[in-house]
Amino acid sequence: MIGFLARRLVSVLVTLALASVVVFTVLEVLPGDPAQMALGTEAQEDTLAALRREMGLDRPVLERYLGWIGGLLVLDFGRSLTYGVPVVSLVADRIQVTAPLAGLAMLMSVVIAVPLGIFAARNHQRVGDYGVMGFAQVGIAIPSFWFGIILILLFAVWLGWFQAGGFTPWREDPVAALKSLFLPSLALALTEAAILARVTRAAVLDTLREDWVRTARAKGVSENGILYGHVLRNALIPVLTIGGLIFAFLLAGALVIENVFYLPGIGRLVYQGVTQRDVVVVKNVVLLVSAMVVTVNFLVDVLYALVDPRPKARA
Repeated sequence: MIGFLARRLVSVLVTLALASVVVFTVLEVLPGDPAQMALGTEAQEDTLAALRREMGLDRPVLERYLGWIGGLLVLDFGRSLTYGVPVVSLVADRIQVTAPLAGLAMLMSVVIAVPLGIFAARNHQRVGDYGVMGFAQVGIAIPSFWFGIILILLFAVWLGWFQAGGFTPWREDPVAALKSLFLPSLALALTEAAILARVTRAAVLDTLREDWVRTARAKGVSENGILYGHVLRNALIPVLTIGGLIFAFLLAGALVIENVFYLPGIGRLVYQGVTQRDVVVVKNVVLLVSAMVVTVNFLVDVLYALVDPRPKARA
């Protein structure tokens, strides 16, 4: 078990190191002047020179990279060129929107997908199965931002049950804040629930074909007892793995859906950083999101090792 976790931890560190090199290379090493990108083409040369010194662009590439990584290790993300405040404070404010958004979307995905997958498996090759698979096909084909637009038209414009966009701060009204996140979370969840429903259905069907299930039936165990007492526990192992990957996709998908609903989260911060040419914000936040995704995948590997004895045997 310890060896298994050590290998996964090394993989996480290597992945983060490669991601940092890619992000740094794209934004600071490839042809183009980050200072010119930030100030625009009409900036004066002395202004550009001052910003280059402030950003450390006059130093060697390796020194700049190591200095950036050293700052990240002590949570020093630099100062935003646009807002003039530490990037870490911007991230701390925006993560209060993105993290609950992804968490609520993950909860909705599981609540929608797992019962649908079980229902489809129990009604294999019947109308119910075809209906669930049809829903899954539509959910996979339509992107989350399109679901977001449809939900806005239906629940905000026509019915008036929710606001079309914006976010009420948690400290002002937690209920209103949660209501602000409901539609964007649902838009994110529908696409991922479609994938998770297909995985759940396939996992349950594969488990139902095992020899020990036929033995349990021969002993007179009821279908509900077999399904919920034995099959579901084994079938949820691959579902857990895919669920962890889906949570990582939800973090990435939040970058788009936040702009559809005008939510002040990490995704909108990245979008604003790109449009305002704030290289410092974009560089640090993109790497932060990458670290969150890699960390989630690592935690899924740990959970898998705890649930399934086979990785422990390999370790």
